[in-house]
Amino acid sequence: MCRFLAYSGEPVFLSDLVCAPTHSLVHQSLHAAEAKTETNGDGFGIGWYGERPEPGIYRDVSPAWSDENLVNLCRQVRARTFFAHVRAATGTATSRANCHPFVHGRHMFMHNGQIGGYHRIKRRLEALIPDALYDGRRGTTDSEAIFLLALANGLIEDPIGAMAGTLAAIRDLMRAAGIAEPLRFTALLTDGERLTAYRWACDGRPPSLYYRQSETGLVVVSEPIDGCREGWRVVPTGGTLQARGGEVTLAEGPEALRQRIAA
Repeated sequence: MCRFLAYSGEPVFLSDLVCAPTHSLVHQSLHAAEAKTETNGDGFGIGWYGERPEPGIYRDVSPAWSDENLVNLCRQVRARTFFAHVRAATGTATSRANCHPFVHGRHMFMHNGQIGGYHRIKRRLEALIPDALYDGRRGTTDSEAIFLLALANGLIEDPIGAMAGTLAAIRDLMRAAGIAEPLRFTALLTDGERLTAYRWACDGRPPSLYYRQSETGLVVVSEPIDGCREGWRVVPTGGTLQARGGEVTLAEGPEALRQRIAA
């Protein structure tokens, strides 16, 4: 499983959160505490919003702990909203195109989890993605496929409903293929202004997700970056967090989704 971090608030240097803390994301790339694997060395990515509507992206296949360019870039870039992700591959190639975050227009998406038995439904899942969106597919991951299908299902207008419908459709494919492995989905979506975090799973065991809000901004993480739980709140299993303009709301996942993906 991967590890990630998102920030939204007053502009800060990326290094303040990605590199500097005791249990920073760079540290987690080598010593994750709450993941299935301690090491997340199959590439990394950062995405940030600056002066343009679309985010800037830097992704590479080297481990985050050994990339001097990542550290230098984070020391120089200040942003009001940014994503950072370190990858532990779950069956797809280690390539730049498979590193998160993924971008469509001004929207960014990153994922921690997996579609159980993905290789058995990959072709049928990709067939659900319209050509106009599939033309933008650059990698082979289940994460990118989820993002593109959710966009086709209205993700920009309805981040919760569209994602619920997308995961329900994927769960239907898994059930038809006789896949017993779980669908686990902890993910983040933003357009630079609005942020949505999801923590869903068909077996009730989604990857970890925490958040901390202060007067200056909101941080959402796979693991607390300061090495302690104090001040951090858990996004509950089956929950969704939405944030915009300093206002943060938590809600349960749609009942219809819980019923369909748990079946």
